Amino acid sequence: MKAEPRHVPATVTTERLVLRPFTPGDVDDRYAYQSLPEVARYLYRAPLTREGCAESIAARAGGTAWEADGDVLLLAVCRADEPGVVGEVVLTLSNAAARQAEIGWVVHPRYAGRGYATEAARALVALAFDRLGVHRVFARLDVLNTASVRVCERLGMRREAHLIDNDLDGDRWGSEYVYAVLDHEWVN
Repeated sequence: MKAEPRHVPATVTTERLVLRPFTPGDVDDRYAYQSLPEVARYLYRAPLTREGCAESIAARAGGTAWEADGDVLLLAVCRADEPGVVGEVVLTLSNAAARQAEIGWVVHPRYAGRGYATEAARALVALAFDRLGVHRVFARLDVLNTASVRVCERLGMRREAHLIDNDLDGDRWGSEYVYAVLDHEWVN
């Protein structure tokens, strides 16, 4: 018998942040940071277009199931005390059978250095373990992305791998770290 799909909560709150699904009204806020070369440089892709931001938001408008490889939970990161989107967090079910999910985050450079990425990622890891039944959460990041290395370490993730020249970003070979934490190791 096939298990019922898990649907994720609509909103997650922290002390300073609200994590919620993107709405069509968020396109310009998302485009403001996803279009920046300094944001895209660690993502091994070109900056997103406004149309690309709108399409990805529209594709997730019906909610997110959590049952099959590749299912994605993309949440806008908003400050609780001010309107607007300051970034995003994403959780991808990479292997449903093994209950493994990949986490990622992006914060508009204007809001960097305030702990928003760590606070939002911590809430998403807790959601993955406490509500979605994930066994292992991992992050893959460019070794030059020292800010994301610090986020992983603040979350208590361990560095499991250092992949050398494993991805091509235009004409630059990129190396990646893989960080991870298991459900029984997680301390929220």
